[in-house]
Amino acid sequence: MTISPYAGKPALPEMLVNIPRLITAYYSEIPDASIPAQRVIFGTSGHRGSAFDKSFNEAHILAIIQAKCAYRKENKIEGPLFLA
Repeated sequence: MTISPYAGKPALPEMLVNIPRLITAYYSEIPDASIPAQRVIFGTSGHRGSAFDKSFNEAHILAIIQAKCAYRKENKIEGPLFLA
């Protein structure tokens, strides 16, 4: 196993994510469903993607919630839904 030369050291400024830019992208970028890389994609730990790539943003979360609600209604599932 190779140890990263950055291990145990503070991150360099150029390695840090621009949080204001990320938040802006999350709320303002609109994914195009005709582009596979911008669709909702689930991995082993849940929804995967990045607001910078239009693959994880508010539109994705709203679509997932809408689909989950429609599924529960169609299958007459009531009661609480616990998400983590």
